[in-house]
Amino acid sequence: MPHILLIDDEIDIRMVVKATLELVGGMQVSVAVCGLEGLQKAESDQPDAILLDMMLPDMDGVMTLKKLQENPKTARIPVIFLTAKIQGAQQQKFIDSGAIAVITKPFDPALL
Repeated sequence: MPHILLIDDEIDIRMVVKATLELVGGMQVSVAVCGLEGLQKAESDQPDAILLDMMLPDMDGVMTLKKLQENPKTARIPVIFLTAKIQGAQQQKFIDSGAIAVITKPFDPALL
């Protein structure tokens, strides 16, 4: 069963994403509410992929991704950004930073 780590501080987003991925996608989902907790869980849990919010209380998504990439234990985990703030040029910037995709909030749960 694929394991996804969701790093997002918004409880509503966490509930929708977790329910969708578990019930519809048949995936195991663990959650973190800030970048630091996400970094710790990524290292200890070794998820198959990470859904990472851009706006977190302790560090932004780009910084969190950078720290994931710097750690040999988490550097190869694919990351998808979740963001409410995006314009065309920004999406490419996020991809260039190492994310494999960007999902804009609000999103259709079926997209997950």
